[in-house]
Amino acid sequence: MLAAITLTVRQLPDPAFLAPLAKSLLGAALVFAALAGLAAWGTGWLAGGTGWLAQLAAAAGGLLTLGLAYWLFIPAMLAISGLFLDPVAAAVERRFYPSLPPARGAGLGAQARYNLALGAKVAGVSLLALPLALLAPPFGALAFWLISTVALGHGLFEGVAQRRMSVADSRALRRRRQWPVLTLGALLAALALVPVVNLLVPIIGTAAMTHLLHRE
Repeated sequence: MLAAITLTVRQLPDPAFLAPLAKSLLGAALVFAALAGLAAWGTGWLAGGTGWLAQLAAAAGGLLTLGLAYWLFIPAMLAISGLFLDPVAAAVERRFYPSLPPARGAGLGAQARYNLALGAKVAGVSLLALPLALLAPPFGALAFWLISTVALGHGLFEGVAQRRMSVADSRALRRRRQWPVLTLGALLAALALVPVVNLLVPIIGTAAMTHLLHRE
C-alpha cells in the first residue's frame, strides 16, 4: 500500500491528470453553486421574497445546502466516477505497467449501473447519519470518516478493477484484498474531511487503487 501512495504522489504533476481534475473541480463548483442558488431562492420565496427576513432566510438556505453538498460529496463523486476513473487509471498503467494488455473488462453500461447504485446506497447511509453530525459533530465526523472509508475503498478499487474484469470478479477480488483496500480507503476518507483537498480525492484514489490492483 505504501508503494501505491508513493507512486501516486510522484505522478500527480502528470499532464494526463489535469483534464480529469478539471472536470471534477468544474463539476463540483457547478453543482455547489446551483444547489446554493436554488436553496437561496426557495427559502427567500418562502420567507416572503423581499425584506431583510427573506434575505436572511436565503443566506441560511444557501449555507445549509452547501453543508449538505459537502456531506454528500463522496456518494456524488462515486456516482459520476466514470468521468475521471478511466483516463487516470489508463495514465497510471501507461507509465508504470506498460506491458499490460488493453483494458477489456465490464461494459460501460455495467460500470455506470454499478457507480449509480453505489452512489445512491452511500447517499442513503450518509443521510441517515446526518442527524448525528448535527447533534454531535465529533461523532458525526467519525461517522463520515467510517462511511467514506468503506465507500471509497470498495467503490474506487472495484471501479478500477472493472476496467479489466467483470463486476462480479472485481467484487470477489476486492474481498480477497479487503484489508489493503480498507486501509487505503481510510487514508482517502481522512483527506475527504479537508475542504478543497477533498476535490483531489477522486484523482488520488483512482491512481492509488490502480497501483494496489497491479502490485498485490
